[in-house]
Amino acid sequence: MIRKKRRKRAPRLHIVANGRIRASQVLVIDEEEGALGVMPTGQAIKRAYDQDKDLVLINEKQNPPVAKIIELSKYKYQLKQKQAANRKKAKAQEVKEIRFKPFIGQGDLEGKIKRVKQFLEKGYKVKLTLEFRGRQITKKEIGGEVLDQVIEATAEIAKLESDPKMMGKKLVAQLIPRK
Repeated sequence: MIRKKRRKRAPRLHIVANGRIRASQVLVIDEEEGALGVMPTGQAIKRAYDQDKDLVLINEKQNPPVAKIIELSKYKYQLKQKQAANRKKAKAQEVKEIRFKPFIGQGDLEGKIKRVKQFLEKGYKVKLTLEFRGRQITKKEIGGEVLDQVIEATAEIAKLESDPKMMGKKLVAQLIPRK
């Protein structure tokens, strides 16, 4: 049986507008004129309907709650644009991981350093992981030297976010790009 892959849906917007506003008074904001002041909710809804618009609750936690006279479809569009911009910003700080071994050849090390530099130049954080296998754990100082070489080689384009530390059988450090 073949299953179809489901698309993730955007979270539903919970918008309180017009007759659903439960507060007795609201601070009304208009698109063009700015703040209109505090008025009873019924009067604010009537004023919005006179302009062929809706009264949308912006901030219900404030006292009195803030409501805006705006077309509901326009407000939903603005919210979706804001959410899209926030998602874009959230993806910008992705972490890339580069793995090393304690007894790595010089050519291989230089290749991995080059890859680390490429990630840093693209704006990614880079997690450096040095894995010890079997008896290699007895030579921790050699592993430390390998990570020190990488950190030193990337010093002009990156700074150390977290110092190298042991996590089980791995030595881990993290670099972030300099602005």
